[in-house]
Amino acid sequence: MSSTASPLAVPRASLDTHFLPKAADAPPAGWAVSEGRVAYPDALAAMEARVAAIAEGTAGELVWLLEHPPLYTAGTSARPEDLVDARFPVFEAGRGGQFTYHGPGQRVAYVMVDLKRREADLRRYVSALESWIIATLSAFNITGERREDRVGVWVRRPGGDEEKIAAIGIRVRRWVSFHGISLNVEPDLSHFSGIVPCGIREHGVTSLSALGLPVSMEEVDAVLKVAFEEVFGPTARVEAPL
Repeated sequence: MSSTASPLAVPRASLDTHFLPKAADAPPAGWAVSEGRVAYPDALAAMEARVAAIAEGTAGELVWLLEHPPLYTAGTSARPEDLVDARFPVFEAGRGGQFTYHGPGQRVAYVMVDLKRREADLRRYVSALESWIIATLSAFNITGERREDRVGVWVRRPGGDEEKIAAIGIRVRRWVSFHGISLNVEPDLSHFSGIVPCGIREHGVTSLSALGLPVSMEEVDAVLKVAFEEVFGPTARVEAPL
């Protein structure tokens, strides 16, 4: 599925990332938070079902926040040599991108929105996701940055080193998005050493905790919700799929 904008039209950083909301009379996107850890295959099945229902018009949009047990996922561009040590289960994700890690202390947000009712532009959608993360980090006085050649959100250490704090991987079916973002709150960063995260060898990963911010997941969730609504429009609390 192609974007409506030329890939070379404008730099991602200069896109209007306050994403076009739905019509004023459209219902808000559901906002759900799962307690405990959700098995990856169960989450994937629930997403598949919800995306199909959104596309058919029988369910509303959903942002689903959760944590997974430790695992690795392989995107459609994953290279076998980037799986260094399969110490945790490895799942084919079906999303774009390469290998990534999910686990306790990391907030995963699966975003299922109807891009036909917003704007059918994948580049703008990815930039909007980055803007959401950057706004969330800003609330904790962290400067998150995007890169033209790397999807995700990065922070710069005092010495100048760059580290990734949030990953983005999406898939779109019938212009309904799924998969989404993962923000490192307080995960065990040593777990990332089993892969080359997102295929990038020259930069490391970090977390809010590693940056000196031992915030709770509940605090992060509250900020994520406010920042999401600034970029994508209103939400309403709903029951989590699992």
